[in-house]
Amino acid sequence: MVAAGLLVLSLFSLALGRPTAESRDNLHVLRSRSAVPSGFTWRQKASSETMLNLRIALVQNNATGVESALYDVSNPSSENYGHHLTKAEVEAMVAPTAESVEKVTAWLSKNNITANKISPAGDWLGINVPVSQANALLNADFSEYTVDKTNTTAVRTLAYSIPETLKDHLAFIYPTTHFIEPAQKTTPSFQIVDLPRTSKRRRSRRASVPAACDQQITPECLQALYNIPTTPASATGNSLAVSGFINEIPNQADLDEFMSVLRPDSPTGAFDTVSVDRGLTDTTQPGTVEATLDIQYTVGIATNVPTTFVSVGNRNQDGDLGGFLDIINFLLDQDAPPLVLTTSFGFNEAGFEQEPDLAVSLCTAYGQLGARGTSILFASGDGGVSGSQSSNACDGQAFVPTFPSGCPFLTSVGSTQGITETAADFSSGGFSNIFARPSYQDDAVAAYLTKLGNTNAGLFNTQGRAFPDVSAQGVNFVVDVGGQGQGVSGTSASSPTFASVVALLNDELLNAGKSPLGFLNPLLYSTGAAALNDVTTGSNPGCGTDGFPAVEGWDPVTGLGTPDFAKLLTLVTGSAASSTSNSTDASVSTVAATAAASATATTGKKHHHKNKN
Repeated sequence: MVAAGLLVLSLFSLALGRPTAESRDNLHVLRSRSAVPSGFTWRQKASSETMLNLRIALVQNNATGVESALYDVSNPSSENYGHHLTKAEVEAMVAPTAESVEKVTAWLSKNNITANKISPAGDWLGINVPVSQANALLNADFSEYTVDKTNTTAVRTLAYSIPETLKDHLAFIYPTTHFIEPAQKTTPSFQIVDLPRTSKRRRSRRASVPAACDQQITPECLQALYNIPTTPASATGNSLAVSGFINEIPNQADLDEFMSVLRPDSPTGAFDTVSVDRGLTDTTQPGTVEATLDIQYTVGIATNVPTTFVSVGNRNQDGDLGGFLDIINFLLDQDAPPLVLTTSFGFNEAGFEQEPDLAVSLCTAYGQLGARGTSILFASGDGGVSGSQSSNACDGQAFVPTFPSGCPFLTSVGSTQGITETAADFSSGGFSNIFARPSYQDDAVAAYLTKLGNTNAGLFNTQGRAFPDVSAQGVNFVVDVGGQGQGVSGTSASSPTFASVVALLNDELLNAGKSPLGFLNPLLYSTGAAALNDVTTGSNPGCGTDGFPAVEGWDPVTGLGTPDFAKLLTLVTGSAASSTSNSTDASVSTVAATAAASATATTGKKHHHKNKN
C-alpha cells in the first residue's frame, strides 16, 4: 500500500510560560458549545499537568482548487482524465500562505511554544502543552468527559478563543470542542467447524456460482459472482492498502492456511505491514477478526497485488479519530501512495455536524489522495439507516448518516447477500447532513427520490451527498482465525472485496501503459453503472422504520450495484489515459494551473456550511 518510511509526528514544546498580554487582548471565540452533547458526561476538571497533543489546522490557500483538479482528472469526459497530479502540485494548493504560518508560529513563540509541522503541505501544526498552558493560551476550560459507550475519558473544552488577528489564518484546533464517539467496526461472527475446501460443487441456476455460496462466501464464490480472474497480477507499481485501527492485526499463519485451503491455485499469500502511531506489526501474534477479514479478502481476491496493512495505534492521545488524521497525513507524505485504499471503520456523522470542520478537513485530504491517483473506499456501516451500528436510539427521529461515507471524494461500499443478490438489511446508507450532493450523482439520486415519493419524508436531508455508491457481498464470509473457520458479516467484508476488484483493474491498466483509476465516482455514475449488477430488492431498516428500499438504478442501500470485473475491464481499458501522460507532463501542470487560477470552479458541489514509532 505504501512506500517504506513513517511520518514523524514529534510534538514538543519549550519551557512553559503564560500568554502574553497581546495574546489575551482582542480575543476571537473560534468555537463554542452551549452544553455537553449526548453520549458524553462531564467528569471533572482536567489536571493542570495533563499533557495535550493539539493539532492546529491552518487555512489552506486553495482547497477548492484541489476539488476542481480532482474532478478534472476523474471525469471520463475531461481531456485531463487520468492525468493525476504530483505530490508537489497538490501540496501547493493546500499549503497555508507564508503570512498564515508566520502569524500563527509567532503567536505560539510569544507564549514559549514551538510547533512542529505534521502534514507534508504544512497545513497542520502540532503542539504538546499541559492543560494549564492550553487553558491560558486559548482562554479555555479543559475538562475530563466520559464517553458513555466505551467508559473511556476524553479531555475537551466547551469553548476556546484565539487572537482576533489570527481568525483568517487559523481554521480550528483539534481536539478541543470536538465530541465524537469512537469509530465502529464489524463484530458479528459465527464458528465454522472446518474451512470449506475448494472443490467441484453442485451448481446453482446461476451456472458458474457454487450453490453453497448462498450460505457462506469464499473467494471462489466472489470470483464466480463477479467474474474476477484468478490469474496473478503482474504490473510493476501496483499496490493495495488496508487500514487497521483499534489494535487490529492479521496473522500470517492464518492467511497461509486460508490460502492453502481456499486459494490453492494462488501463489503463497503475503502482505507487508507498516506502523503509524505505534500500531501493531507482529503478524505472529493472534489475529483479530476485522484485520483477518480485510487481509484474507484482499490478498485472497486481488491475486498477487502487493498488499500492505497499515496498522494505526493509539500513540496520538485521541484514539482512533486521531489515528484517522495521522494515517492520512502519513499517506500524503508518501512519494508513491497506494493506488487503492480500503477502510472498514467509520463514525456516525452526528458527532461532526455541529462543528463540521474536522470532517471537511479529512474529506479534503481524501480528495488530495484521489487527485494523485488513489482510489479510496470505505465500508458504509452496519446499522441500516440508524448509523454505523444498529441502534434504537434514533427511533422516531431522523436517520443517522455515517462518516466518512458522506464525503463526496471517496467511494462508499454497501452490502448484498445471496446468489441472486438482494440488499443486506444492515447495509448503512442515506444522505449526509454536512456535505451537499455532488453533481456527478445528481441524476441518479434525483431519479431515486422521485421513486421514493413521500416515504421517510422529513427523516433525511434530500440535498445531502447520498451513499453508498456501490456494493458487494457482505454476509457470512469465511475467514481463518487461529486455525479455526469463522463466518463474518458486514460492509467491512464488502469494501475489501470491491477494492480488490479495483486493484485488479489497475493491474490491467498499468500493464497496458494506462493510468490507474484514481477517484472512481465520476466514472461509476456516468458510464460505469452499465458495468455493475443492479440490485433491486431488500431494504436497510432502522430508527423504527423500514429504511430505504432498493430499486432499479441507484439506491441508498446498495448504491449503483455490485461489480462485474469483465464488464468493468472493457469499460476502463477504453477510457483510461496513457500513463505516459501521467503526473509529470504538461497536461498535468495545466490541470494544476487551471485549478489554481479558478479556485471557485468545480464540477461537484462544495460542502455546506491521521507518527513514526
